[in-house]
Amino acid sequence: MSRAAGAVVGAAVGDALGAPYEFGPAGAFSARFPDGGGELAAGGGWERGEATDDTQMAVLVAESLLDRGELDLPDVFERFRRWAAAEPKDIGIQTEDVLTNGMPWDLAAAVHFNSTLRAAGNGSLMRASTSAVAFAGAGRSATMDAARRIAALTHGDRAAWEGTAIFHELVRLALAGADPLAAVPDALAHVDAEHRDRYAAVLAPDWHPDRATEANGAVWPCLGSAVWALRTTSGFEEALRAAVDLGGDTDTVAAVTGALAGARYGLAAIPARWTEPLHVPLPGSGGRVLRVGDLVDLAARLAAWPGRPV
Repeated sequence: MSRAAGAVVGAAVGDALGAPYEFGPAGAFSARFPDGGGELAAGGGWERGEATDDTQMAVLVAESLLDRGELDLPDVFERFRRWAAAEPKDIGIQTEDVLTNGMPWDLAAAVHFNSTLRAAGNGSLMRASTSAVAFAGAGRSATMDAARRIAALTHGDRAAWEGTAIFHELVRLALAGADPLAAVPDALAHVDAEHRDRYAAVLAPDWHPDRATEANGAVWPCLGSAVWALRTTSGFEEALRAAVDLGGDTDTVAAVTGALAGARYGLAAIPARWTEPLHVPLPGSGGRVLRVGDLVDLAARLAAWPGRPV
């Protein structure tokens, strides 16, 4: 339970921690807090502790699973569409295009991909903490399949599906007390062959984000950077600091890192100074704002979710 809550709260904390530094230079977090530690801060249009679209969409996925008792893809998509129509502060360009193009849930992402041939952003990975917890009890095949199906709602490129599937599997293993880093090779064996080599490169023990061939707004370096941050540090705070200091898409890289680190180290490893100001506004939901207690409760319900099999 501590690991499940750690994954959900850790992702939200990472999101809020990284938001003020989004698309800024590398090292900005450490420059602001040179003596270590660091605080949640306001900036970039975000209040102190305010979570972004990463966490908002993760909550929408969670509430659909819990309300419907199963993976109801049309329902998830409709919740996404209502949220997008409520004009959230931030929404990815690709995700917005898919959710507002007027196409049905099972065609919208494919139509977007076929027209742009660019759909390997990290937008499906950023929201996957809650679904990873929900499907963890169903085993490797089911959790990776669920990840792909949810990712495909907004991302037509299979690269995004496979990255989200790897993330689901690493969270599943961490929740069970296994070392997710040691499990990377086995997870890669279950990745679509066309995409396996590219993920193997960014998840290799000797890979560094400086070697990325795309910005970390793309799914491959985003996941690779999160795994790198986990691999090269020894605790939750240190991992999040390393993730935010990479610069670029800091909220999402830190959210993915936070989920992995939270699943590995548990809720108690997340400092109270980061959880106390945390809040998650939910556009399109009548002004609801979730706090850390709500996220812990959400994680508990997802961990006990009876509808795990897809």
